[in-house]
Amino acid sequence: MRLFQEFTKGFVKENPVFVMALGLCPTLAVTSSVENAIGMGMAATFVLAFSNSIISLIKNLIPSKIRIPAYIVVIASFVTIVDMVMNAYFPEIHKNLGLFIPLIVVNCIILGRAEAFASKNNLLRSVIDGLGMGLGFTLALIVIGSIREILGAGQLLGYNILPATYKPVLVAILAPGAFLVMGILMGLMNLKKNK
Repeated sequence: MRLFQEFTKGFVKENPVFVMALGLCPTLAVTSSVENAIGMGMAATFVLAFSNSIISLIKNLIPSKIRIPAYIVVIASFVTIVDMVMNAYFPEIHKNLGLFIPLIVVNCIILGRAEAFASKNNLLRSVIDGLGMGLGFTLALIVIGSIREILGAGQLLGYNILPATYKPVLVAILAPGAFLVMGILMGLMNLKKNK
């Protein structure tokens, strides 16, 4: 039961975006569509799970004075793998996400989980934490991306879901729309939490 709680804490209780307010730069930048949100979320989940696992395994071998640079090297290795795989097999998503894929290296969610969790826990718990936090991040991106895509284009994943008479709210797919949608969702999460 404890591993299940470890896995699910990133979905709501410690959601990186809505509760911890981490990783907001890619959240705001790439959630103009659900497809981009899924691509970024899966990339971050891969990097989180694998970097957590390696850091958990080598934590006792790294001198404390250089632990952060060592973590960044591990994280950068997995980001490079993700970048190359996305470029080779998903070129359209890779093009849409652009610079935000290499910036996963300095994403505070990933570095924070390495420092706060993987460096203090065993391999299994670190992998479970990485997967849970990554999927929680992905879920937040998909929710924000869905709302923005529906309001801003009347579509979801390229399919029209609103009537042809619907006038898109263009601000929803622009940067201010990202702030508005995320702010409203964070407010709703806090309201639910306070009840």
